[in-house]
Amino acid sequence: MNQTNLTTETNVTVQSKTATENMLIALTLSVITTLTMLLNSSVISAICTTKKLHQPANYLICSLAVTDLLVAVLVMPLSITYIVMERWTLGYFLCEIWLSIDMTCCTCSILHLCVIALDRYWAITDAIEYARKRTAKRAAVMIGTVWTLSTFISMPPLFWRNHSVNIDSSECQIQHNHVIYTIYSTFGAFYIPLTLILIVYYRIYHAAKSLYQKRGSSRHLSSRSTDSQNSFTSCKITQTFCVSDFSTSDPTTEFDRMHASMKSPTFDNDLDLVGDRQQISSVRERKAARILGLILSAFILSWLPFFIKELIVGLGLGTVSTEVAHLLTWLGYVNSLINPLLYTSFNEDFKLAFKKLIKCWEHS
Repeated sequence: MNQTNLTTETNVTVQSKTATENMLIALTLSVITTLTMLLNSSVISAICTTKKLHQPANYLICSLAVTDLLVAVLVMPLSITYIVMERWTLGYFLCEIWLSIDMTCCTCSILHLCVIALDRYWAITDAIEYARKRTAKRAAVMIGTVWTLSTFISMPPLFWRNHSVNIDSSECQIQHNHVIYTIYSTFGAFYIPLTLILIVYYRIYHAAKSLYQKRGSSRHLSSRSTDSQNSFTSCKITQTFCVSDFSTSDPTTEFDRMHASMKSPTFDNDLDLVGDRQQISSVRERKAARILGLILSAFILSWLPFFIKELIVGLGLGTVSTEVAHLLTWLGYVNSLINPLLYTSFNEDFKLAFKKLIKCWEHS
């Protein structure tokens, strides 16, 4: 009897502790989900209601926000329920739908980061020519391609998952019984996009660095007034890494806004002018490195642990606990919360649009 009582008390204590932990987990994850919904909804609203943001580059940002919003609305809430209840209670059919939406939306979010990086790269390395190609139609094609690729990467398991599984099964998770698909999906959804993003942003940084250095060292060799006017005209055409009347979604565009006075230099001494321009170029380069570093770090830290786990489990090299699996999955979900911050925070037009939205909400 004593042994029985001891066991019962222990179970009660454990159950009470688990309930408390589940409440804290549910609260934390709910806050993340709510913030993700609010931030991505704000980005979508800002682009839709602000005419100045109606640009092809920003359409890609809007599509990314829509994708991340779908993650927050369709994926995160059911994941919270699953984690807190510690079992799947919604049946086999909904499990299949949820897993498919989860994989499709998360893959689509990652691939959006690729096309945004490519868009910025082309805008810098082929500015004048790409300015003519950078249309709403081109953005729509890029977005359609991203969704198509995401579907092809995430949907194959629907055709071979074990349909004989009991519909009352308490588990709902990605199966790792196809090694070839594990390699195909992880490389298609993450490792290839990661490699592409690293290469593209590396080239973006060096292209921007070269551009800044040329502007900092060569302008004084020609007529200042003519050069300044030509440079300003070029900026208005390319809308990239320039002081211009336009603003794109490129965070690096904002570097030159800090030094708008450089359009009309007033220095009397050429040596002082060159030295000052070189110093400004150095400041811009450092800020470019910081911003690109933030974008890459957020992406890698969010998704790399999850996809390493997927490869290890899928290739049969090891296993992880359910708790670790949930943790790594939510670390990836957090990227949908970070994206709207990183891709709009360095843009003055977005900041103004957000301020107007806040004022509208306050008065409504």
